[in-house]
Amino acid sequence: MFGKKDRKSENIMILGLGGVGLYLTKRLAHEGHAITAVEQDSGLIRQADGEVDARLIQGDAMRFRVWQEAGARAMDYLIAVTDNDAVNMLSSVIAERMGIPTRIARVRSLEFGLESSIITAPDMKIDMVIHPEELTAREIQRLVKLRTGSVVVDIAEGRMHVMSTRVREGSPVTGKSLKEIAGMFPGFPFRIVSVARGISTIIPDGDFVLRAYDQIFILVAAEFLPRLMDLSGEREEQHHRVMILGGGSVGCRVAELLGAEYEVRLIEKSEARAEELSAQLPHTEVLHGDGSDANTLTQAGLLDMDTIITATWDNETNIMSCLLAKHLLQEHGNGSSTRQSKTIALVNKEEYLVLAATMGADVVLNKKVLAANEILKFIRRGKLLSVAHLHGLDAEAVEIVAGPDAPITRKPLHQLDIIKEKIIIGGVHRDGDWHTAVGSTHLRPGDRAIAVCTSLGLRELQRLFL
Repeated sequence: MFGKKDRKSENIMILGLGGVGLYLTKRLAHEGHAITAVEQDSGLIRQADGEVDARLIQGDAMRFRVWQEAGARAMDYLIAVTDNDAVNMLSSVIAERMGIPTRIARVRSLEFGLESSIITAPDMKIDMVIHPEELTAREIQRLVKLRTGSVVVDIAEGRMHVMSTRVREGSPVTGKSLKEIAGMFPGFPFRIVSVARGISTIIPDGDFVLRAYDQIFILVAAEFLPRLMDLSGEREEQHHRVMILGGGSVGCRVAELLGAEYEVRLIEKSEARAEELSAQLPHTEVLHGDGSDANTLTQAGLLDMDTIITATWDNETNIMSCLLAKHLLQEHGNGSSTRQSKTIALVNKEEYLVLAATMGADVVLNKKVLAANEILKFIRRGKLLSVAHLHGLDAEAVEIVAGPDAPITRKPLHQLDIIKEKIIIGGVHRDGDWHTAVGSTHLRPGDRAIAVCTSLGLRELQRLFL
């Protein structure tokens, strides 16, 4: 498209076409890698056939014949993400014996793969171990520690942030184009880099007009973050209280991570599980009840909470509980107080991510997407400086360097039609500092930039810069 060939693609073998495997297969194939996916379930093979540009093999990963059919000895990567920890771990040992240089495995159990484990990653010949539930719990912990549910990503080694906030009805920016909004705040270097509206992810240009209830993502340098939070109505709290709905693996782990530092209250629907959690979580108040019931939430102290986390096993329950919590808080005046409660929803269906964000959840997390993006970052290392997924959007924030004679360096940004509605350049690093990019910005070879693009637009972004 830009007159240059892609870099040499890599051969990747993926074991398992469940949630993480299918997501990775789509993303990696779109980026130009040669993918061979192995799956025992014929139903998953049929689902993937036609959706992905990959070689699909139905078979048992524990049979050597399947490895031979896949051409394992020619692979650059093994990614083992079946639902069976033992299969994933043993597959890494087999892959090492067959000469596959890099091996990645999903392991749910925290008994394996950590530095403190009896059996570590090197013992299992694994270069990268992915613990999806632990990743999710740690990300929730990070969001709570930020004392706001709005700052969702930090990039460029923490020197730049992407903050998410919702456009409220009656806001001075409602009905204004991005060019008009920039003119309302002269001298304040920020840029709106993405918008969630309905079930759509939008990469806006300067003429894009904001509407009430749009979820907007704003790129800003770290030193300007407090001012941006103040303008958007976000506040830091001195005393933080957390409510968790659901005591499964993620909810329990979040309570463990936060309980010693914050006031944490967990609601679990199963009486037996609630009793078990009471003994397991000494720093958490565990209540037995239905978190999707308004009376239960109110009696459990919802109106006094700063962060509400919905982490049950059911997508619909998590989304609807977030909406219910928001409704109850607004009904009782919490939404207009100086302390605005935030909601974090765990959603396991990729298709529901943007929907949940636009319906009212402040932050939406998906275990599959978090795990897959960690793997993608590992594979892309050396090609992109950093890639961060924007929660609740089908979009990525990318730190990337413009190569010699890269298409992005040939014209000022406003003259590059190819990037309109697909890619937005939010910042550029020059003279030792980050600057907000505008239409007249002209990137030079060697410039570091922060770009936001749709998840499927990453390959196009690489072509533009590399």
